[in-house]
Amino acid sequence: MPEAIEFVLLDSSYEIVGKEPVIILWGVTLDGKRIVLLDRRFRPYFYALISRDYEGKAEEVVAAIRRLSMAKSPIIEAKVVSKKYFGRPRKAVKVTTVIPESVREYREAVKKLEGVEDSLEADIRFAMRYLIDKKLYPFTAYRVRAENAGRSPGFRVDSVYTIVEDPEPIADITSIDIPEMRVLAFDIEVYSKRGSPNPSRDPVIIISIKDSKGNEKLLEANNYDDRNVLREFIEYIRSFDPDIIVGYNSNNFDWPYLIERAHRIGVKLDVTRRVGAEPSMSVYGHVSVQGRLNVDLYNYVEEMHEIKVKTLEEVAEYLGVMRKSERVLIEWWRIPDYWDDEKKRPLLKRYALDDVRATYGLAEKILPFAIQLSTVTGVPLDQVGAMGVGFRLEWYLMRAAHDMNELVPNRVKRREESYKGAVVLKPLKGVHENVVVLDFSSMYPNIMIKYNVGPDTIIDDPSECEKYSGCYVAPEVGHMFRRSPSGFFKTVLENLIALRKQVREKMKEFPPDSPEYRIYDERQKALKVLANASYGYMGWVHARWYCKRCAEAVTAWGRNLILSAIEYARKLGLKVIYGDTDSLFVTYDIEKVKKLIEFVEKQLGFEIKIDKVYKRVFFTEAKKRYVGLLEDGRMDIVGFEAVRGDWCELAKEVQEKVAEIILKTGDINRAISYIREVVRKLREGKIPITKLVIWKTLTKRIEEYEHEAPHVTAARRMKEAGYDVAPGDKIGYIIVKGHGSISSRAYPYFMVDSSKVDTEYYIDHQIVPAAMRILSYFGVTEKQLKAASSGHRSLFDFFAAKK
Repeated sequence: MPEAIEFVLLDSSYEIVGKEPVIILWGVTLDGKRIVLLDRRFRPYFYALISRDYEGKAEEVVAAIRRLSMAKSPIIEAKVVSKKYFGRPRKAVKVTTVIPESVREYREAVKKLEGVEDSLEADIRFAMRYLIDKKLYPFTAYRVRAENAGRSPGFRVDSVYTIVEDPEPIADITSIDIPEMRVLAFDIEVYSKRGSPNPSRDPVIIISIKDSKGNEKLLEANNYDDRNVLREFIEYIRSFDPDIIVGYNSNNFDWPYLIERAHRIGVKLDVTRRVGAEPSMSVYGHVSVQGRLNVDLYNYVEEMHEIKVKTLEEVAEYLGVMRKSERVLIEWWRIPDYWDDEKKRPLLKRYALDDVRATYGLAEKILPFAIQLSTVTGVPLDQVGAMGVGFRLEWYLMRAAHDMNELVPNRVKRREESYKGAVVLKPLKGVHENVVVLDFSSMYPNIMIKYNVGPDTIIDDPSECEKYSGCYVAPEVGHMFRRSPSGFFKTVLENLIALRKQVREKMKEFPPDSPEYRIYDERQKALKVLANASYGYMGWVHARWYCKRCAEAVTAWGRNLILSAIEYARKLGLKVIYGDTDSLFVTYDIEKVKKLIEFVEKQLGFEIKIDKVYKRVFFTEAKKRYVGLLEDGRMDIVGFEAVRGDWCELAKEVQEKVAEIILKTGDINRAISYIREVVRKLREGKIPITKLVIWKTLTKRIEEYEHEAPHVTAARRMKEAGYDVAPGDKIGYIIVKGHGSISSRAYPYFMVDSSKVDTEYYIDHQIVPAAMRILSYFGVTEKQLKAASSGHRSLFDFFAAKK
């Protein structure tokens, strides 16, 4: 007998059982049981778009499609349906078959039929198609009628059910108690004495674990035999039974390494909830662990542009999870030294434990947002972080299209196309005090809404504008968009923005420290991310709803908007220091800034707000390059970063310190003295050699390099010494004293004694150039950085002398 099951959806997948597809829904009941729900009723389908001149002969097209039916996966239905395609009414044939993989084969055959313009929606994955059609979203509660099949030897869950009727949503996001998710964080340490770790030879010596029940555990290899480590890891996962597994860069390193290593040593990595299945690489480059949600936190950190260095320890410190000064830090390439030395090994264990604690701490910060992003887009948690923002928005648009009876366009291969971008003013060079940054709120989405921009609203013939209550005409480019009715993008964006407004209003009903407030706050952030991605999406050549003219028109309106604001700011007497896309840097005169905001909102019809205030900010004459000191004392460095791959750690450290000295003290001499002190320490051998290692990745086999770059020479020397090197390996090298080219003096870091370091190379090609990226703008020369001390001079004196 069917019973009513109340559950929270985690993920979906499917399998072929007895020549028919079975949808698998992974979930947690509201009383905390892990379950699987099977739906055998759903079938794969796609649409054949009927050519306009064949719409009167649609049944002929249907008959031709039916004749294509194959015994291995017959066409069980072909019927004419009324849809919209780019906003225009169209006829299509919905073609339904049995085996999902056969859809691709039918798609190509159907496209060739007379009267068929194209095959559509054939590339939507079957399990996602189910979620879209049934309006199911991850981390949302549903009630479903299902028959209890009890426990199944094929699934590691409490119960398996067969769905009888479609699930129905129970309530909104905070009116029920979502069962607590079991979360497990892990991190691996690998023994590699030959450069980049290689799973075919290098053992996993430690796996550190921390879970949501507060347990912490270190799994250790038996010296250099790691079979027991992997077996204990498998046992721990199966015993704790996590719903979510988190790591840091785990999709790129930890999981692929464990998968390959387990294969090499003959251990089955049986950690999924589907008996017999092992973790595997899946779409968007994420590792799928069936029945569990594998989340790589690094995917989210990659999008945090304010964090310049994205190592685990740097990110953990930036986000307030763990200070670097309070944890053990060991360079990954020195791990073998600590493992080999019994006295140092305890320190390595503390390092491994600090790593997993930092990872779990990041999960506590990031998972709430990630979960809401998954819920809003409808994309399972393990995929939504790994995919780019364009894909996230696209899945949201695909759900909206289904609800609006719109056919989803195919993804088409296109060449990159350029178009005129945003306004970026040449900055006023120098140091400026008390500067406010004004930011247009969601400028591009609001332009798209105001002017009804979209691929379905664009008008080619001006005479057609009369039919649509007129047209909006983009400045400069002249592209026209109908005034009414609202297009697909305008409707979607209005819904997104209205939903975000509702969520933010709901937030106010709860105390800021309450769980309900936090859920709503994370959801409104997720909605904002999607809305802000809409403009970039239209100009992305991989987009299904690609529209170059739309993106071009939006930037034209954006340029017009910011230039109007700049003109009015100058009329008010505000000094405009810089402008970039949707933000303005002006002197912070409170009353005048208020008038500027009022003008933008009332006369131009767009919202603008104060984003940040700098106590002091320094601009070069270059665009997108400045260093600011915020009111709370934090440094904001944009465009100055030593981003080249061949900078050592010391060079990056020097540049950041110079920027800090310049803005916090205004003392150029102090910055010069700091550099001289670094130079002195370097010459005296007082700088740790680890700060001088330069890392570069081999992109091809050594034999394929025509020119002898330093990292290639170092890699050759590693190979000659018996080390394996391959494309993808990171080569760490040091430049040593001697004659000849720099490349000829590049040696692997572990082969170099500190006395052999060419300190003058590091001074001339690393330290001084990194500092000069900032100091050169104050008239400082390289010679000064190496010379004896001169009289005191501040940067304010410098700019005063320039006037």
